[in-house]
Amino acid sequence: MVFAHDTEMALQSAVTLVNTLPGMPGEADDLTSVAELNAFYERFDYTGRHDRTREELEAVRELRPRLREVMLAPRDQAVALVNTMLAEARAVPQLVRHPPYDWHIHATTPDAPLASRICVETAMAMVDVIRADEMSRLGVCADEDCADIVLDLSRNRSKRFCSTACGNRNAVAAYRARQSAAS
Repeated sequence: MVFAHDTEMALQSAVTLVNTLPGMPGEADDLTSVAELNAFYERFDYTGRHDRTREELEAVRELRPRLREVMLAPRDQAVALVNTMLAEARAVPQLVRHPPYDWHIHATTPDAPLASRICVETAMAMVDVIRADEMSRLGVCADEDCADIVLDLSRNRSKRFCSTACGNRNAVAAYRARQSAAS
């Protein structure tokens, strides 16, 4: 394990959230309904306030470019962005425990708006990434037709594609290129 469980979960949820943005021309936004936000909330085991309203959905949607910026920024620039995010939220890190997880860090109250909690959790996860000098674990998908973020938590830092679909598409293209060159 590269990072603590809560850091990995915050990074995975932030990457998933950011990747709902249309990355290339013609792509659809994958976060357009309250039901999709509910599924995201449940998928990543969020706790605390969840209003299930259009306003909450819009606040979370508006957060995505900011999260993308901090995850792809050079290390020193990411520091400034993280510090700003934490200061704006008046984050106060504290250890908490709730099922099914043991002690981990929350830096907002459970009644803080969901968008604020996502922002702070991402910022706190980025603190660990920056301190460990592991910014290279975040990048853009190697598929030239994709702009999604890749989170590489592999031991050998070999993850290049955001999804199996992008990886398979590139493997097939490389295979076809080899076959064409051989004939």
